[in-house]
Order: sequence, then structure tokens, then C-alpha cells
Amino acid sequence: MLKDKTVVVTGAAKGIGKAVALAFAKEGCNIVLNYHSSVSDETIQEIEACGVKCLPVQGDVSDFAFAGSLVKQVKKEFGSIDVLVNNAGITRDMLLMRMSEEQFDAVIDTNLKGTFNMIRHASSLMLKQRSGAIINMSSVVGVTGNAGQANYAASKAGVIGLTKATAKELAARGVTCNAIAPGFVETDMTAVLSEELQAQMLEVIPLKRAAKPEEIADAAVFLADQSYITGQVLNVDGGMVM
Repeated sequence: MLKDKTVVVTGAAKGIGKAVALAFAKEGCNIVLNYHSSVSDETIQEIEACGVKCLPVQGDVSDFAFAGSLVKQVKKEFGSIDVLVNNAGITRDMLLMRMSEEQFDAVIDTNLKGTFNMIRHASSLMLKQRSGAIINMSSVVGVTGNAGQANYAASKAGVIGLTKATAKELAARGVTCNAIAPGFVETDMTAVLSEELQAQMLEVIPLKRAAKPEEIADAAVFLADQSYITGQVLNVDGGMVM
């Protein structure tokens, strides 16, 4: 049962993160909504309409100190962190030979280091509780690689390795850690792609359609409610990677 649990979702202002926050709210969970730049009042109201508390916290998870302060704030407000969903992520796509150091570092810092920062601080609380579920958002690109996304692929592959190491370290105290590897998802991030590129991506998906953010969120809720699944990568990609 997830009702009355406290769930922290990073990068939750829109897209997959917002869908994840809403999915847990509908399960009766209190939501800590981390966002980087802005979040709409409508999103907060949607969550609170589920009859749960919503604590919006602005900040950059790539900042180690901020991640620590976020965990302390959640502990003070709710007393525990039962589920951590590391969703915050960015892209800075560019062909490898033209990619700048800044483009590489920015993606690694948010996608991989940000995930580490949150796990590093939240895990101590979960270990004391002897319970908790950590869900990290990876990508099929972290499994297969993708031209023009060396930085993104490296960050998401790193998330998979981090997930497995974390799962092994925390399992003895009843804390699980799993990853979700979405494929092509209908979000603002993918909406900017050309129609031609979107058509090419759909062609390699056996189900011949993009995922809805809610379908990724359903996978997160499923993993959070499992006590005997850990160290796994769940592909939610319409059969893109088999």
C-alpha cells in the first residue's frame, strides 16, 4: 500500500515528472515536487485535488548542497522519504566531434550527478527507516547509444550502473533501487523534433506509437510498490529495445 507515503519527485514541473507526481498523488501519497525554474499553480492544484499534501521545492539537484537541504526539508515536513523518483534530466544534443565541454558536463551533472546527489542524501534516511524505494529515470539510449547524444547516452548508462550498485548496497536494510528506461515519449522535449525524425523513431517501435507520460508514471508506481524487485531496469518503450 502506498497511501500516506511521502514521495519525492525531481524535475516534476512537467512531462514525465509531472505525470509521476500525479500518479503517486492518486495513490494517496504526499508529494514533494522539485523543479528547477518554474512550476504552474495548476500542477500543484491538480496534486492537492487528490486530497494529499504537495510541497513544491525549487532548486538544482546537480548541486550537492541543495540535494542535502531538500532531504532535510522533507524530513522536517513529513518525517520520512518513502519513495524517491530521480527524474530531473536535460539534453544538449550535438554530434560528438562538435560537442563542447560545457554541453557534456551540463548533461552529466544534472542527469547522473544529480541522481547520485539525491540518492546520497536520501539513502541515509531510508537506511534508518529500514525501508524505501528509489526509482531512477534512465533511457533506452543508455542501453543502445544514439548518434548525436553521446553526453545523454553516457549519463543514462551511468544511471543504470549507479542503480545496480545502489541496489546491492542498500538491499540488506530493505531499500530497493530500480531504473526505468523509457523509449520515445510524448513530451515537450520530444515535441521539438522534426516530423521526419519522429516518423523515423516510430518506425522502429513495434507498437508504432510514442508512450504517454502516464505510461511511464504507471511503471514508477508499480516499482515503488514492489518489495522484492531491485537492481532492475524496466524498459517502457513499446518494444523498441528487446
